[in-house]
Amino acid sequence: MISVDPIKAFSDNYIWCLSNPEGEAWVVDPGDAAPVEEHLRQRDLTLQGVLITHHHFDHVGGVASLTKQRDIRVVGPQTATPEINEPVADGDRITLLGSEFDVIAVPGHTLDHIAYYGNTLLFCGDTLFAGGCGRLFEGTPEQMHASLARISSLPGATRVYCAHEYTQANLAFAAAVEPDNTALQTRIQKVEQLRQQGLPTVPSQLADELATNPFLRADQPSVRDSAEEYASIRLSDDIGVFAEVRRWKDNF
Repeated sequence: MISVDPIKAFSDNYIWCLSNPEGEAWVVDPGDAAPVEEHLRQRDLTLQGVLITHHHFDHVGGVASLTKQRDIRVVGPQTATPEINEPVADGDRITLLGSEFDVIAVPGHTLDHIAYYGNTLLFCGDTLFAGGCGRLFEGTPEQMHASLARISSLPGATRVYCAHEYTQANLAFAAAVEPDNTALQTRIQKVEQLRQQGLPTVPSQLADELATNPFLRADQPSVRDSAEEYASIRLSDDIGVFAEVRRWKDNF
């Protein structure tokens, strides 16, 4: 049985720690080693490995320190950081803490971005956020739309472990896109209550993302209408809708 706990880092990052009853642990995207070391010490956990989704510093900055005096597995795209000793790519499968995870290529935010899916758990870095998606720093709208479509095809019960606490801002934008979405209004209220208590809003459930996240809803008439009004043009396909919604969010 795997437990997953958030480790807060920087201003809004989450480093996810997977552990089992035997005290073995893996961490996902450790941008900073210090909070990871403190979490391991407090929980009396032994670090077995690291999962990396992409090469941005706030996701790999702590890897060198964590591996300096440990002989552990470091799994991720070959381009992410020199400490990768188990490079993986789309279609690969890895086993950690007795569970299997599939590697899914999800380019868009970066070209090397991958996600890990297993046991209804999805570690997706900066591709899909609660209520949003990552900026297109390296990829194209076509790539990100395709990546999000792959994620959307997973079971609705999938728990989405993204890497940032962006949910309130994302849902405020989502409400601008779909002001009449009642599921979205309910979600906004729940998220506000969590943040008032100082609690994380993630992981989210994929079913909720499909119902409220405009970046997964480019095929919906309400999202298309809003995107066309924002862009002042007719949009011919879902990729065009997605691209305009992403451009809108970048300037929101």
